[in-house]
This record gives sequence, structure tokens and C-alpha cells, in this order.
Amino acid sequence: MYIEIDFNSEEAIYIQLRNQIIMGIATSEIREGESLPSVRQLAETVGINMHTVNKAYSVLKQEGYIQLDRRRGAVISLDINKIEAIEKMRDKLRIVIARGLCKNISREEVHELVDEIFDEYVGG
Repeated sequence: MYIEIDFNSEEAIYIQLRNQIIMGIATSEIREGESLPSVRQLAETVGINMHTVNKAYSVLKQEGYIQLDRRRGAVISLDINKIEAIEKMRDKLRIVIARGLCKNISREEVHELVDEIFDEYVGG
């Protein structure tokens, strides 16, 4: 798994890390049951603090993407609650769509973007 952190980004490093792991799962680069690198190993590889990796892993656990196992470390284990996931997605999309409307982005342009992004993950 390749992780690239933008140290100049306004987005917190642990959020960047979390997002890249989620994208790795979505693209099947990382599969259910696979172990992620240890906190120490990932921190050294990426060049960030161990506490930052630990925070990203904690958030991923809370969000239902991983389980923390004493022997295997962080393991991809998807907690599939589709109804809850749709509601969370709806909440996030509300603000994204509102921002787009403020910039005169049309419904058709939003649909094209969603299709394009979806195809990046599942092929199309």
C-alpha cells in the first residue's frame, strides 16, 4: 500500500491517512482480512508521528473499517451497516451539493462527477 501525505495541506495528517486507507479498500488494493502495517512501521515509512497513525487507526475502527487485534494489529474488517452508511453519506453530500449550487454547478455536472468517481473505484 502506497501512502502519500501532503504536509502542506490544511487537512489533518491523520485524516489524509484515513482517507487513503479507505480509498485503498474501495479500490481493492487492500482487502478484508488483510493486516495494515504496524503503527510504528507505518509512521517510519511515511515519516509521521506514531500518535498520528494511532489516531487514524482509531478513527478507522470507530467508522467500522478495521478491527484492532493484539496479535495481528490493525486488520481490515468492514462493519457493513448499509442504512447507516447511506445516512452518513447523505449528510456529507448535502454540504458538497450546497457548495456546488453556490458555484452554479448543475445537476448533470454533479451526476457526471459521481459517475466518474464511482468508475475510478469499480471500473467502468
